[in-house]
Amino acid sequence: MNHWSRRQFVQGAGVAGLGLLAGCGRLPGQAAPARPPRVGVLGGALPAPSAQFIAFRHKLVELGYTEGQDITIEHRTAAGRNEKLPELAAELVRLPVDLIVAAGDPAIHAAKQANDMIPIVMAASRDPVDAGHVSSLARPGGNVTGLSFFDAQLGGKRLELLKEAVPTIARVGILGSSTLMPEYKADEVVAPALGVQLQLIEVRSPEDLVGAFDVATGARVDAVIVAGGGDPANFNVINFAFASSIANEAMLRRLPSMSERRDFVQAGGLMAYGPSIPDLWRRAATYVDKILKGTKPADLPVEQPTTFDFVINLKTAQALGLTIPPHVLLQATEVIQ
Repeated sequence: MNHWSRRQFVQGAGVAGLGLLAGCGRLPGQAAPARPPRVGVLGGALPAPSAQFIAFRHKLVELGYTEGQDITIEHRTAAGRNEKLPELAAELVRLPVDLIVAAGDPAIHAAKQANDMIPIVMAASRDPVDAGHVSSLARPGGNVTGLSFFDAQLGGKRLELLKEAVPTIARVGILGSSTLMPEYKADEVVAPALGVQLQLIEVRSPEDLVGAFDVATGARVDAVIVAGGGDPANFNVINFAFASSIANEAMLRRLPSMSERRDFVQAGGLMAYGPSIPDLWRRAATYVDKILKGTKPADLPVEQPTTFDFVINLKTAQALGLTIPPHVLLQATEVIQ
């Protein structure tokens, strides 16, 4: 029979006790292991595998983050139903997340309404000052900063490119809202020099789309431009979530079409010119990195786009019986065959 000394008994009990404590995860008084920062991503119509979301995640990897280890991403999308955004934003706040990346003005507004403490990074806002998200681009103030893609002059550039691609057009319908005056005014400035007349066609909801094309046909327009904004509560989502419907309707009416979004051309639209949305998301990831490392949103100026996409769908051009001039094709950053 083995006999333990008092010292052996005490040592054995101590080792056993440490083993039990190890199984519980930590010793009494020891701090719990810090969880990785949790980042909420909120969008009105942003599917998780979208090009911009992938660009965002890839940039985080470049910055040294491993998802599930150094960072956790909680993704919420309203799938084109903006009325769900306040509920989704509140859900992210309750988790809680350490930061919210919001895509589009309705999502940014919902995130701001849900909290005034958690930092918010705007992945893309049309005009954050006008929308009341920030005090100014240089000094945003509060808990919001990020990227703006507003540039009224881009409207005139889209009209110029459309006229270069289809020189015969004389009347162009602008699908948007009368609230979109800066961009429409930019179109009005360049239209006379191009020999083009404009027809503003109101679109505020998905239900307006078919009627809008009826108006375009009745007005005998030769082409349509899908404006990038309009009613901030609706039209950005319409432009994104209903890109395929808009492109198909334009094709049925035999109308060359132009938008600001690459996904519109992928859906069958003729052309798109505008800020690179994936690039804005990559830059949004750098804001996330800086804020998680301690920089306050109020100290990070809002930045504007620096990279632009000009995409042409040659399959659509062929279906419309169009030949895009070589000098226009040379300007394109992407040509879909």
